[in-house]
Amino acid sequence: MRRTKPLLAIGVAIAAIGIVTCFIPDIFNNIPRILLLLCFGLGGFLLFLQMLFSKDKLLSWLKYGGIFHSLVFGCGVVYLLSILIGALILKHNLLTTSKTAVVIMVYGVTIIYLAEVLRKIYLLYPEAEKLNDTGIALSTDKAMILLTGIFMILLGVLLIPVNLGLLPFSGSAQLGLLMTIFAIQMLAFGNTPIGPFPRSWPIILFGLLFAALGITSCIIPEILVSPLTVLVGVLNILGGAIMLWRICSPILKKRDRPRDPVPLVLVKLTFAQVTLNLVSVLFGTSMLVAHMIPGRVIGVILTINGCVLLYLLHILKLLDKM
Repeated sequence: MRRTKPLLAIGVAIAAIGIVTCFIPDIFNNIPRILLLLCFGLGGFLLFLQMLFSKDKLLSWLKYGGIFHSLVFGCGVVYLLSILIGALILKHNLLTTSKTAVVIMVYGVTIIYLAEVLRKIYLLYPEAEKLNDTGIALSTDKAMILLTGIFMILLGVLLIPVNLGLLPFSGSAQLGLLMTIFAIQMLAFGNTPIGPFPRSWPIILFGLLFAALGITSCIIPEILVSPLTVLVGVLNILGGAIMLWRICSPILKKRDRPRDPVPLVLVKLTFAQVTLNLVSVLFGTSMLVAHMIPGRVIGVILTINGCVLLYLLHILKLLDKM
């Protein structure tokens, strides 16, 4: 679909429900299950019909031959397994636990296979990848800033009642989601918690490791809380400190030289970046030093962090227009 404002709003709503459900299990009762049923079951069914009857899909792919035959196989299997997973979400006892596990593993392997097929197709036909880039101009890296901002705001807001004893909270899911966001940024762009790097195989492997740790922490409560607390704390401190040095060092070197007027939008950008990295150092330190900052204050800090991330996204959009 074209990226419209209503579609973005739906995506933000689904992300918010998913994040809150991880932090506070069962708070939305069956709403997450219904959303997953729609995404997997109905979504897979509609994609399968689209593949069969759209004039630029199945018939064209069969006519092109070669790698496109692999695309037919990969898409067909992914869509059919998606429908099956939707049925499993609807009815738990449709298959035994071991058979359900096999279905999910095969689904994961097939998605990786399809990703590799698409990678080869986009290398051969780079214009094909650009055909889907329609609607609101929001690149994938900016979409990740939006998602991270929502994550931080929701985490900060929820930590306030949690520290007052009004809500239960899953600390392992908090760490797991944060690690998973780190992993997506590393795999998609080479953006690590300590700064950007070329997207090389070592960065990809670290991204997969972060993803595995994050997913495991979300699924199995408390199993990785201690090591992930230290890891996330150290990464936040290092990443914030390194970025502060990169931002402030050139400014300090040029302070005695005559300078041209700096556009206001760049001043705002620098302010947002400095604020984000200061908060990152503060958050990381609070994770390593227990009770250094009261929980309610941490909630306020994270909420501010999320708001500044959204403000940064606004500034980046302005710079794109300029």
